[in-house]
Amino acid sequence: MADRGVDLCALPKEVRDQLAELDLELSEGDITQKGYEKKRAKLLAPFIPQTQNVDPGLQNDQRGPASNSAQAPPPAPSSSRQRRAHRSGGARDDRYRSDIHTEAVQAALAKHKEQKMALPMPTKRRSAFVHSSVENCTPPDTSSASEDEGSLRRRAALRAALAQTLQSPDSWISRSLQGSSTSSSASSTLSHGEGKPQPTALADVLAHTRIGDVPPDVTTSAIQDQVSRGGVEVPNAPVRGMSRGQSRSSMMETADGVPVSSRVSTKIQQLLNTLKRPKRPPLSEFFVDDTDEIVEVPQPDPNTPKPEGRQSTPVKGEPLGVVSNWPPALQAALARWGATQAKSPALTALDITGKPLYTLTYGKLWSRSVKLAFTLLNRLGTKTEPVLKPGDRVALVYPNSDPGMFYVAFYGCLLAEVIPVPIEVPLSRKDAGIQQIGFLLGSCGVSLALTSEACLKGLPKTPNGEIIQFKGWPRLKWVVTDTKYLTKPSKDWQPHIPTANTDPAYIEYKASKEGTVMGVAVSKVAMLTHCQALTQACNYIEGETLVNVVDFKKDIGLWHGVLTCVMNRIHTISVPYSVMKACPLSWVQRVNIHKARVALVKCRDLHWAMMAFREQRDISLATLRMLLVADGANPWSVSSCDAFLNVFQSHGLKPEVICPCAASPEAMTVAIRRPGVPGAPLPARAILSMWGLSHGVIRVNTEDKNSALTVQDVGHVMPGALMCIVKPDGPPQLCKTDEIGEILVNSRAGGTMYYGLPGVTKNTFEVIPVNSSGAPIGDIPFVRSGLLGFVGPGSLVFVVGKMEGLLNVSSRRHNADDLVATALAVEPVKTVYRGRIVVFSVTVFYDERIVVVAEQRPDANEEDSFQWMSRVLQVHARVRLLPPTHSHCWIHVVFFVLSHRQYSPVGVGPASVMVGNLVAGKRIAQAAGRELALIDDQDLVKKHQFLTEALQWRAQTDPDHTLFVLLNAKGAAVSTATCVQLHRRAEKISAALTEKGSINTGDNVVLLYPPGIDLIASFYGCLYAGCIPVTVRPPHPQNLAATLPTVRMIIDVSKAACILTTQTLMKMLRSKEAAATVNVKTWPIIIDTDDLPRKRPMQIYKPPTAEMLAYLDFSVSTTGMLTGVKISHAAVSALCRSIKLQCELYSSRQIVICLDPYCGLGFVLWCLSSVYSGHQSILIPPMELESSLPLWLSTLSQYRIRDTFCSYSVMELCTKGLGTQTEALKARGVNLSCVRSCVVVAEERPRLALTQSFSKLFKDLGLSSRAVSTAFGSRVNLALCLQGTTGPDPSTVYVDMKSLRHDRVRLVERGAPQSLPLMESGTILPGVRVIIVNPETRGPLGDSHLGEIWVSSPHNSSGYYTIYGEESLQADHFNTRLSFGEPQTLWARTGYLGFVRRTELLDASGDRHDALFVVGSLDEALELRGLRYHPIDIETSVSRAHRSIGESAVFTWTNLLVVVSELCGSEQEALDLVPLVTSVVLEEHHLVVGVVVVVDPGVIPINSRGEKQRMHLRDSFLADQLDPIYVAYNM
Repeated sequence: MADRGVDLCALPKEVRDQLAELDLELSEGDITQKGYEKKRAKLLAPFIPQTQNVDPGLQNDQRGPASNSAQAPPPAPSSSRQRRAHRSGGARDDRYRSDIHTEAVQAALAKHKEQKMALPMPTKRRSAFVHSSVENCTPPDTSSASEDEGSLRRRAALRAALAQTLQSPDSWISRSLQGSSTSSSASSTLSHGEGKPQPTALADVLAHTRIGDVPPDVTTSAIQDQVSRGGVEVPNAPVRGMSRGQSRSSMMETADGVPVSSRVSTKIQQLLNTLKRPKRPPLSEFFVDDTDEIVEVPQPDPNTPKPEGRQSTPVKGEPLGVVSNWPPALQAALARWGATQAKSPALTALDITGKPLYTLTYGKLWSRSVKLAFTLLNRLGTKTEPVLKPGDRVALVYPNSDPGMFYVAFYGCLLAEVIPVPIEVPLSRKDAGIQQIGFLLGSCGVSLALTSEACLKGLPKTPNGEIIQFKGWPRLKWVVTDTKYLTKPSKDWQPHIPTANTDPAYIEYKASKEGTVMGVAVSKVAMLTHCQALTQACNYIEGETLVNVVDFKKDIGLWHGVLTCVMNRIHTISVPYSVMKACPLSWVQRVNIHKARVALVKCRDLHWAMMAFREQRDISLATLRMLLVADGANPWSVSSCDAFLNVFQSHGLKPEVICPCAASPEAMTVAIRRPGVPGAPLPARAILSMWGLSHGVIRVNTEDKNSALTVQDVGHVMPGALMCIVKPDGPPQLCKTDEIGEILVNSRAGGTMYYGLPGVTKNTFEVIPVNSSGAPIGDIPFVRSGLLGFVGPGSLVFVVGKMEGLLNVSSRRHNADDLVATALAVEPVKTVYRGRIVVFSVTVFYDERIVVVAEQRPDANEEDSFQWMSRVLQVHARVRLLPPTHSHCWIHVVFFVLSHRQYSPVGVGPASVMVGNLVAGKRIAQAAGRELALIDDQDLVKKHQFLTEALQWRAQTDPDHTLFVLLNAKGAAVSTATCVQLHRRAEKISAALTEKGSINTGDNVVLLYPPGIDLIASFYGCLYAGCIPVTVRPPHPQNLAATLPTVRMIIDVSKAACILTTQTLMKMLRSKEAAATVNVKTWPIIIDTDDLPRKRPMQIYKPPTAEMLAYLDFSVSTTGMLTGVKISHAAVSALCRSIKLQCELYSSRQIVICLDPYCGLGFVLWCLSSVYSGHQSILIPPMELESSLPLWLSTLSQYRIRDTFCSYSVMELCTKGLGTQTEALKARGVNLSCVRSCVVVAEERPRLALTQSFSKLFKDLGLSSRAVSTAFGSRVNLALCLQGTTGPDPSTVYVDMKSLRHDRVRLVERGAPQSLPLMESGTILPGVRVIIVNPETRGPLGDSHLGEIWVSSPHNSSGYYTIYGEESLQADHFNTRLSFGEPQTLWARTGYLGFVRRTELLDASGDRHDALFVVGSLDEALELRGLRYHPIDIETSVSRAHRSIGESAVFTWTNLLVVVSELCGSEQEALDLVPLVTSVVLEEHHLVVGVVVVVDPGVIPINSRGEKQRMHLRDSFLADQLDPIYVAYNM
């Protein structure tokens, strides 16, 4: 202490009083320990004997050895900043009392050894004589040496905040020799290394120090006794935080009375109690949980209706009849009719005017189908390698206006025993659902598509005339099935028609609620049985005529109009949708003209025909015996059927003719009303209470028509089927007789599986119902139909809605179909279209809100629409949403009335969800860049698929073209490389490797060079010799102890056989300083490439395949993991092609690169891209900006550069260092108006604030605000996104942070509370596909979800390079598959969370642009309170809390949140930061900060890419190496 050698009793009374007041301030926490020591030393300075030569700093702080202090002169007065810079940060720092809290925590956790903690625990404080080993520390990134790009950013921050320059390296070296293990003002990674103290210096220090003044070593009890005898004064006041130099507290016991061999403070005791019994302290002064006030928790209503009936039992349909002459397969029926009834009409197609276009007879249908089957099996490939084999899946792409071609294609596939997959025609790349259809084709493994010539001509094509590659689709081969392109089979060839079995016959697509398209596989026996059941239920007879208005490619139209009609030789009249739009009455006219007996329609067709009917007297529907209503299960079908019957009953339509049915893709036809006998009584209708329906209970309501829902039956169960009703939620338990549930069907005539999705199949097609006790009712599996209903009297089936339309509001269930029916039943709809009302729900807090959207008629005004909307809202509030006893509740309906559509939009895709009669749905969160096949240098790609070939070609064709120019700090070109110079230099290095290094093909060679052209030449020299280069950042000469171990680690892990370097670095590797850190005798062969003889290699190596390894890319991730990935030659070429296409790089172009050239995209741009594309790269090492900040911007202006690449460190350096010098730069002639693209290369979330600040600061220099953008890459793929020249501008969205913590993406307006601005991470590169995946289930997500970004591209990395061959890690990250959806595609997991949003902007091809937003790293995300937090969000809030907070970093330690903040102001402000930090984190993120650490600037490690090394910081925190100013434990 400062009173050493001073008799306190002899001091004057006023000095003793001032000392007492100073002690009181320290005990009450009104002054920091540093301030206390400073004032005390000032008071005692006049009374200290001047004969004492010992450095007072050594007396006050014995934290590390020093040189001989007896001969040291008295220190000169200096500022507090300079004194802090000379402080050491060793393990014996008395000011950072982690020795107390560490041992206290250990003592508490020793009683809980059974609790295994995943996070590393703090260890005991080490003695000054013990040093941590390099093996136990996280490998530091050599990119954070004092002269690297990361330190540039830190130095700029220090200059801007402190207005001081850093100390010279000599000063640092002298301090390190004095025993300082770390320096708080050094670069970011100096805090990870400890210098070795000199024993003699330590002895000298101890010789001048009393034993009682040595800080105690709490690791032994003997030292405790020495401390107690040393007369150390211990204050008893409670301690709010642990400050440097603070005194020890008295000896205490743990919470359960166990004594601890250390003295712990009150805060540490509170930490022990919290760890033992975690409690939630009251936070009323900071945060009031008003969730209960915002969201009213619904209370159970005693009047809620409950089911009262008995448990229902399965209902069995009539037995399936036995027909003697029933064919064994559907193909056999076609063959019989084609031979015996060849001239009988099978199909009549209409043109757009409604007139017959052609008639297809059964003979033509059979012959053309046979021709197509023969062509598919024998003419698409060779005899040894056919394109199609039985069992393969084939897509059928035919328009609704050409049913004849579809008939031929469908039956031709059946005869060829291939599986047809009918899909919609993609009219353009903008079609909704195109990607979802691609999901279906991918899951089914479809590679061939059949279509007609007319349809093929209408498909969108490229400028070359080829069909475009639709987004998300697998690559398809298109085959035209017109008759002139078919081959007539030989006489001895006959199609094989096997008996119907369980093999798939065809696949029918089905869109789920989320918009995902799945394929329902129907077996051959199910198809045959279904035809038989329909024939029996509908009483089909041979020779009848059927009018089909519905889609013939799926559902009712396919089952009746294509399959059952052929089985029974029925003549089908197909009325396409285009005819219905022109003449809605055309189908009625066809029934009248052809005397049709059966008609397949929807409620829409009934309504349109009724509206278009003008009392035409020549129309008669008396011949109809069955009017099959395909969507008769919808609640509004009753009104349509009644209105149609009311209009056409006078024209011969009989009431018993109307036959509604219920069906689903999985269960196929569930029930159908049988055609009635004239005079028979009509089935009764059910008038149900909507109040009861909302609780899933059947209650009859005859009082108020608006509060009741009238539904009609859909007939009886299908023949040969078994039906039961189960609860829609939870296990499939049988419902009671008065309860609404999901309809399950067991029948041979149903779907068998979702093709390619076994996991989803089991939950739908293999359901075993259970009774009320949970016991299975049998062992036969049922199929979920997705329909909600019940079985009424007489075993009639009633359907009240669909599972997909179920809306849960306030613990009550509503159906979208019911809501639409309610709206239509209010009054005659004259203001909006009946068929254009859509209902869906949105989540608000913990409940759902119903949204109703209707489209206004063109002849209606807004006042009429508002009046109608108000009445509908009243009905919904009174009828459906509010119970009778809760009339005070809020109305949960949001209503929108849209104006009439002035133009017809692009047709709705099949993947959309039908809600009512309109469309709503989600997209699968996936996006893709342009196709690589569209690039214009195919000749170069084919001839030179390796970079070595490209360099040789350029050296021959354009030898004097300059590829690289290296600039120094003055902006002068210190080195250039033309094509031929680079080629010859690479040849000399290749010859040296062969002769000096005795290198074999495939050996790894480490390239140890500073940023420059030597690095590039050595890389190509390795490729010429057949070696695999490994680029490594050289160690810093002034920080070998911290940077050389990482170099050594990479050399050892990569098994390098040789090191290529410069003469200067070779001497450094073999120096004594290096020998003190690593074993220099075990270096591999080191070759100096500064002066090589002029020799050429015997031959230039050419890899046998492009899949062979090109180079290894090593880097340290932000989580502290050293990873090396393998990059193949094919990946290199594909990546260079993508960059060339995206940035339009040609030989006449110039770009400027200011990046570190050692890993990732920075290395690709520095070394590879110019050789491939031929453009000139002007190289600026980032370290040159330290001595000349305007170098980068001046170069852009001098060379008139259009495209430049930099890092966030360079951008931040310019922003902070040149932000106030724009006028001076303008005076020097710096003009940035030429810059078109300034791309920031990073592997993190775009820093929107920094890029916007950069754009605004240099706007006066002509920099366009649209020029700055970002790129994104990862370990598995070096470049996913890169903002190009032809793509749209980067978009910015604002997302809700609360939703983001739940992995949901909800867009909000700018300035909304809890909004987070996110910038697009650049345009996706050509050839790259990304998809957002749930990291746990590995299933694809929708575009409203946050998930892991998976990538598939030709330039994916091949895998991790490990010396132990851990292939499981490689397979998990590089060769993984989706759990469902597209299992054939191999994806790579980036480890980053993000989402995809479709914007309103258009890309180069005219499509809407899909933007990828990166949110953060999955490994760095913090899991707290069950939510996912991203460190950057918390750090941004902390940095805004006070002007003196510089950088900040957060991490977790034993489930506590630790915040480390750098103090850029005075130390007196350290105490003020703690409540500010805790308050801002609590208010903005609802998190309690466990530990707040205030440190000096420069302590938080940052790598060369400007990324915070949080795991390095965490290791330093646990190892007591941070040398903090102040530490607070806020328990």
